[in-house]
Amino acid sequence: MADILHGGNDSLSNRSMAGLENGSDSWKPHFSDYDCHPSFYILLLLVGGYSVVTIVGLFGNLCLIVIIKRQKETHNVTNLLIANLSLSDVLICIMCIPFTVVYTLMDHWVFGETMCKVSSFVQCMSISVSSFSLVLIAIERYQLIVNPRGWKPNISHAYWGIAFIWLASATLSVPFLVFYHLTDEPFRNISAHVSFFRDKYACTDTWPSERDRLGFTTCLLGVQYFAPLCFIFVCYLKIFVCLRRRSGTVERIRENETRLSESKRINIMLMSIVVAFAVCWLPLNIFNIIFDWNHETLQNCSHNLVFTLCHLVAMLSTCINPIFYGFLNKNFQKDLNLMVRHCKCAVEQEEYENIGMSTMQTDISKGSLKLNNAAVNS
Repeated sequence: MADILHGGNDSLSNRSMAGLENGSDSWKPHFSDYDCHPSFYILLLLVGGYSVVTIVGLFGNLCLIVIIKRQKETHNVTNLLIANLSLSDVLICIMCIPFTVVYTLMDHWVFGETMCKVSSFVQCMSISVSSFSLVLIAIERYQLIVNPRGWKPNISHAYWGIAFIWLASATLSVPFLVFYHLTDEPFRNISAHVSFFRDKYACTDTWPSERDRLGFTTCLLGVQYFAPLCFIFVCYLKIFVCLRRRSGTVERIRENETRLSESKRINIMLMSIVVAFAVCWLPLNIFNIIFDWNHETLQNCSHNLVFTLCHLVAMLSTCINPIFYGFLNKNFQKDLNLMVRHCKCAVEQEEYENIGMSTMQTDISKGSLKLNNAAVNS
């Protein structure tokens, strides 16, 4: 999934012009790609879509983090992991979407050497944290439902787990700091529009060999996407079987039925987040697999547009958490309404106090004027 950077920070059009960065000659430059720009309306729709996703993802996840932090009674393992998932989504909205959109549309990197490395590193780390957070949530639900008499993760375990996945994700992302750099190589052999491409740079990855690059990207795809989702699927399948068995054997006591219904609702919400996460990232992962192993099939005018659409669908994953958590969690809806009302009341109170002070000063001035007039007349 961090191959998002292959299409984003490592512009596909740059690769189509210069060939693979490791020196492979299997993909020859085709400057005609630059004559195949999408129409203005398509660009407008893409920019609008990215803007909506960024606003919803950023605002929704920040609200979710604030609500979980303010409400002490919501400080449980699941909600802490949900907040951690939202934090990684916030980083994706800040460090992934803007850089990828600008780079893909401009076809050259304008943010400098440091941001070339840092943005690639943060993107990979954030995606890994999102995936691993879903794994920890699945483990917590499994222990709570399938193995209720066994080990139960507590708040302290949650914090240690969060620290571990951030450390592991950062370690996994170190190659992006090492191998990404700025280069003008993709623009050296362009015969047309030479003045436009003068002093232009691409943010690309340079590996010791093609085998090393393919090995890393393939392993990363498995660690970030396929392995976590397979593990999560097994956990929730066992949870589903366990809940179904209990619903058939539990006595019809209102308390037990209520508890079972609440547990099902929470699991449906969490499983919906996982399924939507997997669906959103699937097109981009398929695109990156094709790009890594059979890039000749992408030698046409639409490869940048296809990548951008796949990338936009993947970025929808940043909106999953607040949307599903908001629609399927009544407590979140109540807390959000309270927070909005509190903000409105604070604004109205501030305006009221300002008006009140102004009126009070006017009344005092009028009173002083009357006393002065009375003193003069006397």
